Amino acid sequence: MQASSVVQFWEIAQAHGLNICIDGGWAVDAVLGVQTRPHGDLDIALPASEVLALTSLLGERGFREVAQPDSWEHNFILQTDSGDTIDVHSYELHADGSNQDGVAYIEDHLNGEGHILGCRVRCVPPHWLVQFHTGYEVDETDWHDVRLLCERFGLTIPDAYERFTGTE
Repeated sequence: MQASSVVQFWEIAQAHGLNICIDGGWAVDAVLGVQTRPHGDLDIALPASEVLALTSLLGERGFREVAQPDSWEHNFILQTDSGDTIDVHSYELHADGSNQDGVAYIEDHLNGEGHILGCRVRCVPPHWLVQFHTGYEVDETDWHDVRLLCERFGLTIPDAYERFTGTE
């Protein structure tokens, strides 16, 4: 998804009062303040109570749900005919910020800030982005993201990336 499309989505969502937090590759580039690689989609997190408003808003703009084998009420794909793709992750939090339901976000995951094409966005903070890039078979794209985050923010490279660092 192109940076201009991400910013356009962000501005529309903000104008409609949606509490969007950018996750995934665009969150990495947002905290870095520059696009470092192409992105096939935009990952977002939002409260489950706002999903209906989001799907209605995006439906008016040509987005439709694309069924996936792992889709469920708290994680699904919305896509346009032209290929703009938004991977929606929703959650419910307890008053103390812990996860109640949905995708396992906690309040601390949702309080970062970054910039896309100069537009200030809310996104997952760098240390959580690095943590989210573990717990599965990592690839070159993951390494690209994690290396840049760790270099910029002085974070420790997780053990899962040893094969890329040459320290095995």
